[in-house]
Amino acid sequence: MPAGVPWPTYLRALAASMLAMFAGAEVVHRYYRPDLSIPEIPPKPGELRTELLGLKERSSKVRTSQQ
Repeated sequence: MPAGVPWPTYLRALAASMLAMFAGAEVVHRYYRPDLSIPEIPPKPGELRTELLGLKERSSKVRTSQQ
């Protein structure tokens, strides 16, 4: 194996790195929540507005809990 590492250690490291990669991708996907709707007419340059839906949702929960 690479660098003289035994097979079980190599496979454990590979599995751990893949798990971390997939978990990180899931966290980013849940935080940014892509807008999968496709408009009929594309927006003109400068009209497209993006927002962080995860941040917006959390801030609305904070406001409702404070009231």
